Amino acid sequence: MNGPVPLSKVSVARGLMGLSPMAVFMVMYLVVSVIIGDFYKMPLSVALVVASVWGLLLYRDGGSLSNRVEVFSRAAAHPNILYMVWVFVFAGAFASVAKYIGSIDATVEFALRFFPPSLIVPGLFVASCFISLSIGTSVGTVVALAPLAVEMAGMSGGNLPFYVAVVLGGAFFGDNLSFISDTTIAATRSQGCRMADKFKANLWIALPAAVVTLVIYMFVGSEASATVVTKSHSPWLVLPYVVVLVLAVKGINVMIVLLAGIVSSLGFGLVMGHDIILLFGAMGSGIDSVGNLIIVTLLAAGMLGIIKASGGIQFLLQCLSSRVRGLRGAQTCIALLVGLVNLCTANNTVAIITVGGIAREIGERFGVDPRKSASLLDSCSCIVQCLIPYGAQTLLATSLAGIPPTAPFPYLYYPWALAVMVALSVVFLFPRRLHMP
Repeated sequence: MNGPVPLSKVSVARGLMGLSPMAVFMVMYLVVSVIIGDFYKMPLSVALVVASVWGLLLYRDGGSLSNRVEVFSRAAAHPNILYMVWVFVFAGAFASVAKYIGSIDATVEFALRFFPPSLIVPGLFVASCFISLSIGTSVGTVVALAPLAVEMAGMSGGNLPFYVAVVLGGAFFGDNLSFISDTTIAATRSQGCRMADKFKANLWIALPAAVVTLVIYMFVGSEASATVVTKSHSPWLVLPYVVVLVLAVKGINVMIVLLAGIVSSLGFGLVMGHDIILLFGAMGSGIDSVGNLIIVTLLAAGMLGIIKASGGIQFLLQCLSSRVRGLRGAQTCIALLVGLVNLCTANNTVAIITVGGIAREIGERFGVDPRKSASLLDSCSCIVQCLIPYGAQTLLATSLAGIPPTAPFPYLYYPWALAVMVALSVVFLFPRRLHMP
């Protein structure tokens, strides 16, 4: 996709200084939360504000303070970030009005009639995998299924963060494998291989991880959904959600999907006798509910922009790429590079584009098959994106569920299973056909 990344020399002092906002954020959010023993008390927005201010103070190359703030603001106002903000606004509006008229409750009840309680969680994971594979976007999958997961947890008496984690895991399964995923396109184009070849190589890693995760959910989920409470809603209320799911599976733009969901929910709400002003009020409440999510997204994007401008990401590329040894070392380096850059950018597609050029150079030098390097780029970026609490997918899912971004972390089995499979594929060099002379 891009040419080789020019590795201009970044001094150790400048590199560490460039990365220091990330360290400040980790200390403020994760370390402080561990010390006080409660991940719910430290607001993510406060940690990001402190880290951002630190980054602005250290970024001397930016000139005056107003110029440094401009660098921060340009990163926060990137078109991809603003597009995500629009998705958040529409998702909040749809989830709220669909909840208000009873569409989500009716859809969950409909599903419970066809699935025994013990299969609700595995079924949710399979649905998340299927939808994400079909539409190629983890964000779109979260938009479609997170509200359902919230209601399923409520009706079954289950653990809400657990249900949200089920959706997140399945969402990244498809994001990793889908032919129309941005990450797949970026990985294959940057490494110069065909999508079908990358898919076959990636399947050896992602499918076993998904199967292991499904087995875990079959055992754990049977207990989590042991009690089911059903209410009575008109089956016609399922239709707005059917509209969203059908359009999502057809690969329609997520903005259009959400707009169609909002319009259909309003229409059915009026047919069912709801007052239009109250329906608008529900929409407004939904939009207001994602306010903190939008603030966190803008702060994170700005802070990560400062890290990049300060040379922090370039320093990571420089350090890791200079220590490559052998075929396994080259694959490990590619995996670590994209993972660490994803940690600093909170965007798996951007991480792949950033690392793609140098990953290809490493692969050509040490004999890594382009199909394997593309698979590593895609898989490892998805692993990190799923695990970080400030990733767009986690922020959106937890915002819709009304829980802290760290709450699903203990139940994210799929990214850890995928990480194990990636490690095994590097150690034992499989798929074998990619390593044959």
